[in-house]
This record gives sequence, C-alpha cells and structure tokens, in this order.
Amino acid sequence: MDRREQTRSSRHRRRKPRRKRKFGCFGFIVVLLLIAIGVAGFYAWNVYRNVEQTTAVLYTEKPEGQVLVREESIDIQQEEKPFSVLLLGIDTGDMGRVDQGRSDVMMVATVNPNTNRTTITSIPRDSLTDIVGYGTQDKINHAYAFGGVAMSANTVQNLLEIPIDFTVSVNMQGFEDIVDAVGGITITPTDTFSQDGYQFYEGQSTFMDGTMALAYSRNRYDTGGDYGRQARQRQLIDGILHSALNVSTLWNYNEILASLQGNVQTDITFDDMLTIFNNYRGAIDIIENYQLSGSGSMIDGVYYEILDPSSLAEVIDQLQYELELNN
Repeated sequence: MDRREQTRSSRHRRRKPRRKRKFGCFGFIVVLLLIAIGVAGFYAWNVYRNVEQTTAVLYTEKPEGQVLVREESIDIQQEEKPFSVLLLGIDTGDMGRVDQGRSDVMMVATVNPNTNRTTITSIPRDSLTDIVGYGTQDKINHAYAFGGVAMSANTVQNLLEIPIDFTVSVNMQGFEDIVDAVGGITITPTDTFSQDGYQFYEGQSTFMDGTMALAYSRNRYDTGGDYGRQARQRQLIDGILHSALNVSTLWNYNEILASLQGNVQTDITFDDMLTIFNNYRGAIDIIENYQLSGSGSMIDGVYYEILDPSSLAEVIDQLQYELELNN
C-alpha cells in the first residue's frame, strides 16, 4: 500500500468517531431533558403533597348546627352542579383582637359550570335581619358572634332563600398575611382618602403590601360608607386572585400555604378543591358583582342598615337562577 492510499485509509478511519460524538451529544441532550422532566415532576408532586397537607389543616367539618337546605347534599365530584360559598371575613386578628369576633365581611359566591359564570354578592354588615337560632333581629354580622359559622350560614340562607353549600372564614390578619405571601397587589383606588397613615388617590394605580391593603379595605367613614368599603373588599379579593395566578408567584407557594394556616378555615375538602380547579375553571371567565342595598336608620340609638325589599328580591331571584333552583 502506497503512502496516498495509507493517508486516505487513515482519513476514512478518523471520520467514524465524529459520528459517535454527534450521537453522544444528542444523547446528552436527551438525558438533560429527562432530568428536567424528572425535576419538574418531583416539584409538581411536592407542591401537590404540600397543598394536600395544608388543606387538611384548613379543613373543618360542616357545623352540626348548620341547616341543610338542599334535600340532598351537593356532591360536585359526582356531577358538575352550581354551588354556593359563604365568605366570612372575621375581625378577630384585626387590631390585636383575640375574641370570637364578628363577620365584618360577608359575601356569597355562586359558581355555575353550565353558564361559566361566577357571582359575588356583598351583604352590608349592619343589615337588620332575623338571626336564625338566636330568636332575635340584629345586625347580620352579629350572627357569627352569637353562633359562629353555623349561625351565619343559617341566617344568610334565610335572608337570601338559597342553600349555602360551602363556607370559608378568614380573619382580618389573614388578609394581610395572604397579600404579603402573593408578593403584594396592585389596586386602583376609586376615591381619594387617608387611612392608618396611608394616602390613597382616586384613579392612581397603587402597589400595596398586606398592611397597606388592609388599611385600604378598612375605611368606611368618608368614602361611601359601608358600601364603599365592600367595593374595596372586592377589589382586595380580585387583587389577591390576580397576584396568586401570576406564574412568578407560584414559586412562593410555600409562603402562600403558610399564610393560610391559622388564618383560614373551610369545609371544602382537598378533593373538592381539585374538582373545582379541574371542572369549574371556566366559570371565573365571567364574574358578576351584586350588592344588597338599603338605607341607614337609628333604632334605640343603634345604627342599622334596612335593606330595600325590591333590591333584596332582585338579588334573591338572580342567585336562585345562578344556582338553578327553579329548574
């Protein structure tokens, strides 16, 4: 074999290892992808486990004293039916309070997977109504002080003529902690006012931490009274939801879960939460806000909100429609 043939043979032999290096590079990329998928899967599993553990801490059995209005308790895991949730914001934890507290925030949400609609109805805290189970008329927010979640649910069921399927109670300190856990919220005030050392300006988008957001939602004396405060409370909840759904916020899920513990109680099980997430997500595409309204009146030296009968009847009809009670 001459020198040129040896050279060609040598070059031919050197080409094969290059193909192997190319294949090896591709294989290395595949391995990295598999590792990334494994890490993501582990992260998702870890999140799932932590959420499940936290939900077990938040969960509380439905009170024995709560009247079940439906003939059969709703089972959203078996059938996608509209349901209602009573949200109670308790003033325990606010300004250092440690007593039973009152439900200074009272909202009823209905979620309908068939119409893909969610409604949120605010109930004025001073509304004069029958306190079911206490044998008297009083401010509706006193129902919690008299009989906790059960009496609150029974009183709201009686007032709005609908079943309350689930309840969520949050103390006011919880709102502050949750806002901080989601990294703060951005709200555009509808009025100009000052509260607890903070200044808010109408129409000016404002980033708020938990303390500032709580101050914003607390004012009710110079910005539309209790109705103005309820509107700001709805802004607060909307701001929390938007911040919580931000992708970057999800990496702080441990802080969010920690903010719920000790501040939130609910009778929604973990399995129900998964069902709501998987089957009812479309219902939040359209959110309608309703407000029970009336006029203030002094009775025996105590201020009450006397609900307008026509406003109340209109809200009752709408909520019954949303829950498909007349079908």
